[in-house]
Amino acid sequence: MTREWYTKYSATWNASHGERIIRRFERDLFPWIGSKPIAEIAAPELLATVRRIESRGAVETAHRALGNCGQVFRYAIATGRATRDISADLRGALPPVKGEHFATITEPKQVASLLRAMDDYTGSHVVRCALRLAPLVFVRPGELRTAEWKDIDIDGAEWRYTVTKTNTPHIVPLARQAVEILTELQALTGSGRFVFPGARTNGRPMSDNAILAAMRRMSIDKEEMSGHGFRAMARTILDEVLGFRSDFIEHQLAHAVKDRNGRAYNRTAHLPERRKMMQQWADYLDKLKAGAEIIPLHGVA
Repeated sequence: MTREWYTKYSATWNASHGERIIRRFERDLFPWIGSKPIAEIAAPELLATVRRIESRGAVETAHRALGNCGQVFRYAIATGRATRDISADLRGALPPVKGEHFATITEPKQVASLLRAMDDYTGSHVVRCALRLAPLVFVRPGELRTAEWKDIDIDGAEWRYTVTKTNTPHIVPLARQAVEILTELQALTGSGRFVFPGARTNGRPMSDNAILAAMRRMSIDKEEMSGHGFRAMARTILDEVLGFRSDFIEHQLAHAVKDRNGRAYNRTAHLPERRKMMQQWADYLDKLKAGAEIIPLHGVA
């Protein structure tokens, strides 16, 4: 039933959007309810299935999965194979998505255009380097602009700093592409404190409006992409396209992640896996920029 619905409607969707939807079904829904006739699936059974997604920290994906199920149920009603949409009974059953929503781009083709535009930026070299580094490290904008050279180990390919929002230590593994940008920039700003110093003095960090102003110069509207948007971009694509475990992603976003006993993981948790993830992410972005047709990976990490 689901594949019939998908075949009927996917021709009208962006290819990458369709691939994400079918992968969501294959990874998160089919293993538990895919073999049952649609009319025999009960609301508690569907809820238990989407809660498995929620339990790994992917609340937004759980909401999307429930919405996709509703589309399939409504198609089943229209074709005479079900009498009601049980997903409607589950409204409010999942926790709301927390946090403020920032404008972001997650469609791979649009991401590719954004990356190429940032590479071609002709303003300040420091700002251009910040633009190029932002999607590779997907830290909070304030953390990027106030980055200090003392915290960056280029030889060890790591950036270690304290997250100001939570006052907790954090590690950002640096992919080869990130190291290249920082090495290039070190010759220009390495003698000072800040990686991205201000335009008027190297004693202060880059303005909090510098990256946003640069994006506006490139005709990227504020409703289309924000400085925080690189985090949502990475979170969505790492999960839904590249298939990385949500706890790896959440650790890298410096979000609180707890073990089965409710204890918070330390900053080195899953560090080898996160290194691999960050390098694969950077390689993926390079392929997008080059115009390659990206085939979503299955079962990565």
